[in-house]
Amino acid sequence: MALRVRSGAEQSQPQQSTPSHTAPLLLTERRDERAMTAGERAALVAGRIMFGGYFVYSGIRHFTDRKKLIGYARSKGVRWPTLAVLGTGTMMLAGGLSLLTGVKPKLGAGLVTGFLAGVTPQMHDYWNESDQMQRMNDMVNFTKNLALIGGAAFAAATHEKWPLRLAR
Repeated sequence: MALRVRSGAEQSQPQQSTPSHTAPLLLTERRDERAMTAGERAALVAGRIMFGGYFVYSGIRHFTDRKKLIGYARSKGVRWPTLAVLGTGTMMLAGGLSLLTGVKPKLGAGLVTGFLAGVTPQMHDYWNESDQMQRMNDMVNFTKNLALIGGAAFAAATHEKWPLRLAR
C-alpha cells in the first residue's frame, strides 16, 4: 500500500470511502500462533518465566515478610496497611502465576498492572523524599515499576492462547 499526498484541489473535495479491496495497513505480519519459530517460542517462555516469576516471588514475599512490609506501608501513610499488603500480595501472586503458566494471561497482566498502578505513586513517591539516598532508591523503584507496567502491556497485547501454556 502506497501513501499519496492529496493536492489542494483534492483536499477541498469530499473524500470518497476506501474501496473494499484495499487491505488495512499492518506494521507487522499477522501469523497463527502455531507459526511461531522455535526462537520466538523460546523467548516467550523465557519471558514468561522471568516476568511471571518476578511477581510470584514478590507476592510470596508479601506474605513471608508481611510484618516488615506492613510497617513500611504504615510509614508511607497507607490507610489499611495489613489489608493492603495481603491484598497486593494476592494480586501479584495470582497475576504472576497467570503469566507464568499462560492461563488467562490478559487477566494476569491486568492484576499486575492494577497492583503497580495503585502502589507505585504511593510507595515510591521520590518527589516527597528529602533524604537523597531514599529519594534515589524510590526513583529507581518508581521507574522500574513503570517499565513493569510496559511489560504487562506487552503481555496483554499478545494472543490469549500462549504456546506451551498449562491449560488447553
